[in-house]
Amino acid sequence: MIPNFRRNAIGVAVLSLAAFAGTSHAQAQDAAPAQPADPASLREVTVTGNPLGASELIAPTTTLSGDKLLLRSESTLGETLNNVPGVSSSYFGPNASRPIIRGQDGDRIRILQNGGGAPDASALSYDHAVPVDALVTERIEVLRGPSALQYGGSAVGGVVNVIDNRIPSEPINGFGGRADLGYATGNKEKNGGVVLEGGNDRFAVHVDAFKRDSKDASVPIDLNCEKPGSPWRARKICNSANEAHGGAIGGTLFFDQGYIGASVATYRSTYGTVAEDDVTIGMKSDRYALEGEWRPGGIIRSVHAKLSHTNYRHTEFEGSQPGTKFSNMSNDLRIEARHEKIGNFEGLVGFSSETNRFAADGEEAFAPHSRTRSNALFLYEEYGTSWGRLSFGARTEKVRIRSLGYPDDPTVTRFAVGERTFNPHSAAFGALVNLAPQWQLTSNLAYTERAPKDYELLANGPHVATAAWEVGDPNLKKEKSTGFDLGAQWKSGANTARVNAYVTRFSNYIGLTASGRTLDKEGQVVTDPEVTDTLAEYLYRGVRARFTGIEASGNLRLLGTDGFARMADASTLDLEWRGDIVRAKNLDTDEPLPRIAPLRLGATLVYANGPWGARFGFDYNAAQHRVPSVGARETDAYTLWNAAITYRMKVQRANLTWYARMDNITNKLAYSPTSILTTTVYPNAPLPGRSLKVGLRVTF
Repeated sequence: MIPNFRRNAIGVAVLSLAAFAGTSHAQAQDAAPAQPADPASLREVTVTGNPLGASELIAPTTTLSGDKLLLRSESTLGETLNNVPGVSSSYFGPNASRPIIRGQDGDRIRILQNGGGAPDASALSYDHAVPVDALVTERIEVLRGPSALQYGGSAVGGVVNVIDNRIPSEPINGFGGRADLGYATGNKEKNGGVVLEGGNDRFAVHVDAFKRDSKDASVPIDLNCEKPGSPWRARKICNSANEAHGGAIGGTLFFDQGYIGASVATYRSTYGTVAEDDVTIGMKSDRYALEGEWRPGGIIRSVHAKLSHTNYRHTEFEGSQPGTKFSNMSNDLRIEARHEKIGNFEGLVGFSSETNRFAADGEEAFAPHSRTRSNALFLYEEYGTSWGRLSFGARTEKVRIRSLGYPDDPTVTRFAVGERTFNPHSAAFGALVNLAPQWQLTSNLAYTERAPKDYELLANGPHVATAAWEVGDPNLKKEKSTGFDLGAQWKSGANTARVNAYVTRFSNYIGLTASGRTLDKEGQVVTDPEVTDTLAEYLYRGVRARFTGIEASGNLRLLGTDGFARMADASTLDLEWRGDIVRAKNLDTDEPLPRIAPLRLGATLVYANGPWGARFGFDYNAAQHRVPSVGARETDAYTLWNAAITYRMKVQRANLTWYARMDNITNKLAYSPTSILTTTVYPNAPLPGRSLKVGLRVTF
């Protein structure tokens, strides 16, 4: 039997705040000024980071929407967000990547859909994709640092919230939508998406659909591909083709004291894993969601509830033959009750519950069948003053993980069977101080506990994607950390600057550590160096660790004036700048932790004149020599140049945006320092080469 165990979080929800043309306060801080919108288009949007709707966010938050998201969207969530200050990517080829925030990845980053859970298998393995697509996404929000803990211990690194408005929370008067078409030369990708919405004061309907189809991605060097019967060399990332499609339908009924809505969404994808030249993954994900709000009046201002069911599964095909199968069926419930203001205090209390049923079947199943259930109570309060705000959040949780072993084949005995229960507790404090009209200081302090995941406790098998035999530890204790964040912001017209420094210290950081042993396919130790087809053994262990870093961004107006002068023929020229650095150390061995982004710097010139817009910039990654002495590789420095041009026009009711984007203009050969492909396993998996993408967005 497995001994007893625990887990964590510090939960809360999603907020609404008024924003200009759909641009949040957080976005105004982290993004360059955009073209002004029609004042009549003012509307409410949802922003992760403050559940009470405050327009000034204590948490370091970045929002991507509109042209900002359009011009940087990729087929994966990780690459779409890569190079946002503090965010890198776990890049496993063009088809699979998750965001890495402040050096932390996997289950320390919480990915949400519309503020609710949407589990998959992407945190389990780097080659598993996240089933979301930017073609039907309205906005992506990134919440970094300690205050992200309001969403749970699995958000110790941060939160990524994907907003698609599939359940409208505000009435839609009339009919509208958007359509996208695009083509990219680097992987011959063809893509398209459509979003339609309509309604009145009593009901709203949302429908969306998308499709992507791409071939192998181009790179600057010849690579060997070993597909059975047809080995070849080409300037392509082997087995990197992808086909994905999906869509959703949702609707909401509004009444005098609130609303209730529902949605059904589906995602399908077939993509090459790049780790093996003849292995593809066929993925299916279906999500059903209910959401509602009741505003009874009195001391309880509102009660907000979200309920979702996700059925995720994928099969790894070897050629045309099905191999290992993964599935994850989950339910997620969140209820929040917000109270009226009491003196200077306002806040909410809530309850959340998540259940997961995970299964892996096949020769490469490295984790057992398991059941996970977590229930939590949380609260969040703010105290307003004349000089700023103070915030406090806390959460207590109970997590039960049960291992079922390998029920389909009783002869497989390498997986432990039993149950553990954890009771994590967390708390966070925040402060925002207005020093002057142009200056603002923020600070966040959080203590968090996270229960080990099922695979961290129970894994014991071959994991081809990481070229390792992974072994969990059933006796792992809770992961505990203390994080501190200090930020400063300055704004004067179009000129902005923002900097955040942080440190997070773990007393029990759970990660994979090389044991130094080599195993065969049966899990037996191999000592003969002549034996081939072996795997290095990696163990899940808890160590003391420390993460420290700085991230900064801003905008400098070089030409033109502020405000609505940009609506005329006046030209503007801005310099967007950004940079970050993170250091992560194993304090037990005094060695660096693996796959940490090095110093990164970037700048973009942004020109606007009437309907025309243009961008030209670069992203520089320094060499990464700070790697563990065993099981990791150093990477060289590189600079990737990029450019884009846009043209807007109006045809009757429709607004058209034509655009062209050139990535990696110099066709630079580069290897990601945060990818297990290039730092540990497969040194011949570079980043994509030069590619031109052209497209059209129509909004109406």
